[in-house]
Amino acid sequence: MIAASGVWKIFGANAEQVLDTHDRSKSRDEIQEETGHVVAVKDVDFEVRRGECFVVMGLSGSGKSTLLRTLTRLIEPTGGSITIDGHDVRDLSQRELRDLRRSKVAMVFQHFGLFPHRSVIDNIAYGLEVRGMGKVKRTEKAEEILDLVGLGGWGERFPRELSGGMQQRVGLARAMAMDPEILFFDEPFSALDPLIRREMQDELLDLQAKLQKTMVFITHDFLEAIKMGDHIAIMKDGEIVQIGTPEEIVAAPVDDYVREFTEDVPRYKVLSVGKVMRPASKDLSAEGGVRSGAKIESAINQVADTDSPVAVVDEAGGIVGEIDREIIMRAMTS
Repeated sequence: MIAASGVWKIFGANAEQVLDTHDRSKSRDEIQEETGHVVAVKDVDFEVRRGECFVVMGLSGSGKSTLLRTLTRLIEPTGGSITIDGHDVRDLSQRELRDLRRSKVAMVFQHFGLFPHRSVIDNIAYGLEVRGMGKVKRTEKAEEILDLVGLGGWGERFPRELSGGMQQRVGLARAMAMDPEILFFDEPFSALDPLIRREMQDELLDLQAKLQKTMVFITHDFLEAIKMGDHIAIMKDGEIVQIGTPEEIVAAPVDDYVREFTEDVPRYKVLSVGKVMRPASKDLSAEGGVRSGAKIESAINQVADTDSPVAVVDEAGGIVGEIDREIIMRAMTS
């Protein structure tokens, strides 16, 4: 669906020349010291599958938001290729690029960007209005999306009358009203209170389960990343240092930088039973077994109710290992 290959973004007057003539293996700091140019994104590769939520996570200044903006050329990349549905975004004309942004891709930002003089329903319908849809039709569509994000009945209110969480719902509804295949989120919930933030995360996951949109989600919060992401790319100094599922990253961080993010993660909430099982003993029955792909958390009660090992089974029901109380306790305390 989306693929980035060798993507660079260098800020400075002679960015392309620096990329063409400078040693690309040098660090971001070395390039800046020698050329006075700032490397924001450095030789990035990744793929996003259709219907998944791909999270890009990193600290402030890691390049994650710049990377997101290069995907639709809101910021022009200096080098590399970016393809959406097999079409290289860098080859698109300005008209084709506008069509891409209007029809296939929508963005939700941290700051809601609502029009204060327009009602909620007119904010949601704005993109449809720009697209040329008639008033009756776009209002019907906006009301449908408003119900979907849990704000039915609020259409005639104005942004100043809404809480921060409600305003972000309107921002999400405005993006979804365009019925895009792809949604880009740039730290959409970071300005919200923790409780509202969790509610918005849950609501977005529910919507994703229903609509199966392709999403690229930017965050600086690792716990948010593992909650939202099918795959996570962790960035540092403009580079991706690890890509994997939440389970892969928590189970096997590639270096100390990544390991520091995983230290406070409850492993039993992320790791699957198959990651901690041991070889099955003889005469173990598959009846009542735990699926190898199930999270450890979901197996706690089942294993706690018996003194004997419990079979771990694959999708076909075949025994692939076993798990017991000791393994569960070790996973919960590690």
